[in-house]
Amino acid sequence: MELCKIEKFIAKQKVSFICSINEFGYPNVKAMLRPRKRKGLREFYFSTNTSSVRVQHYKNNPNASIYFYHKGLIKYVGVMLKGKMEVLTDQATKNIIWEKGDTMFYKKGVTDPDYCVLKFTSESGRYYCDLKIESFNIE
Repeated sequence: MELCKIEKFIAKQKVSFICSINEFGYPNVKAMLRPRKRKGLREFYFSTNTSSVRVQHYKNNPNASIYFYHKGLIKYVGVMLKGKMEVLTDQATKNIIWEKGDTMFYKKGVTDPDYCVLKFTSESGRYYCDLKIESFNIE
């Protein structure tokens, strides 16, 4: 498995899905925009509301997955990464991924207490393409 091929695939996707585990042990999936920042296949950064139910899920149970896919006319490609999600509220991290249009969601700007960062650190993954599935580890 060429991990650089997976990195390039993820970089092209405009939507991602994040999964948390709720207080009853059930998975919860949410569509998100692409990660704001990424370090290879190891670290992914998303912005979200501190008040969201997902933030509480990750605080209670950091086990998480993220998923990227593309459906063409004939070909379907999907990548699932498993790992841990952290909720970051420090100003330095918030400043790094802040974008100009974010005031639409966070009225008080980059210092809004309802603005936080989700940092996903992957451990392993699965790649699906052309009816084949390959598992891989992130080093």
